[in-house]
Amino acid sequence: MRHFLSSAFLAALLSAASAAPTAPQGGSFKVERVATGNTVARNGTAELRKAFAKYGWSMPTTQNLIVTTPSENAAASGTTGQTGVVTNTPEPNDAEFLSPVNIGGQTLMMDFDTGSSDLWVFCTEQPSDQLSGHDPFDAAKSTTFQNSTSTFDITFGDDSGASGTVGTDTVNIGGATVTSQAVELATSASSQLVEDTQSQGLVGLAFSSINTVKPNKQNTFFDNVKSSLAQPVLTANLKHDAPGTYEFGKIDSTQFQGQISYVPVDNSQGFWQFTSDSFAVGNGQMQQNSQASPAIADTGTTLLLADDPVVQAYYSTVPGVSFNQEQQGFVFDCNTQLPDLTLAMGSNYNAVISGSLLNFAQVGNGQCMGGLQSNAGQPLQIFGDIMFKSQFVVFDNSDTPQLGFAPHA
Repeated sequence: MRHFLSSAFLAALLSAASAAPTAPQGGSFKVERVATGNTVARNGTAELRKAFAKYGWSMPTTQNLIVTTPSENAAASGTTGQTGVVTNTPEPNDAEFLSPVNIGGQTLMMDFDTGSSDLWVFCTEQPSDQLSGHDPFDAAKSTTFQNSTSTFDITFGDDSGASGTVGTDTVNIGGATVTSQAVELATSASSQLVEDTQSQGLVGLAFSSINTVKPNKQNTFFDNVKSSLAQPVLTANLKHDAPGTYEFGKIDSTQFQGQISYVPVDNSQGFWQFTSDSFAVGNGQMQQNSQASPAIADTGTTLLLADDPVVQAYYSTVPGVSFNQEQQGFVFDCNTQLPDLTLAMGSNYNAVISGSLLNFAQVGNGQCMGGLQSNAGQPLQIFGDIMFKSQFVVFDNSDTPQLGFAPHA
């Protein structure tokens, strides 16, 4: 039976200052993304809906997505300096990248999400019909778990989400350990989340200001561990249909080409947000994005959602493209050779995304759905895993946060 604490002690327990790293300081730790064995085919429409729901947006319609296409003939412990690494391996078709996380001695496959700030898990307190196929966390089996009276409630735009209770436990990711890390135990989850049986929860790695725990927001694992790292950084090395890595505390120069180019981050909204105001299609010249919404780097989103000027200019070069109302996105013949897309990351670096990465999923009748889709006029561009599979990305969580980009090695 779990140990229930006094209310006074609970308040202290869940203060942001209570969590502490326990691995040797001054190093790094690496987290691998591990294959899940899931054989479900890519579903572009489902991923698009998931992304729009995450940010509370309405799905796009044809009215604002008209393109002119070419002819068919057109072509931590108080010690410092720790580092560590875990593998990140995609579910088949790159729909989701999962990594092992040890909580209270139990290893769970979880999704690292730089677009949210809650560490929440499926747990044994949920109704049995929500746990079929899952490997939930069992707080009763942890000798380090402590309950609290705090709660969490993550609700997305379509009313999907999870809610439940909050405690603290020892969390180990790739060798670095934070004691008294806030761990959110779902007692209820929406069907959309329940259906993803490969994932046992999320590790939110955006800024702690958007954490949903009440009455007091809690720090992310990244915020709790950063003071003990050799460098206060997280790197994401995602790959197409192959294992990649997340690494805390170190920038591995063997994983990228050339030099890292950095862009300032505006974290006022809690996201890894930066400017991206120009683009190029294929071998064309860079051109201004007249809408120029800020972009965020989000490992928890599969697709790349850009402003309409970018999407319209790109698909205007693709023969036979159309906006499919049923799929709610742009589709084209699966044999089409798509052009590369270049996106400005701040003012000093342009990221080239291979056209091969932008052919995301088959939708039937020889048609495929693009990995680039419209943000439907919303005030953010969401650069998800489509972008990450072309770039080595550094999340620098220092006092002046910044993002770094370079092509994969």
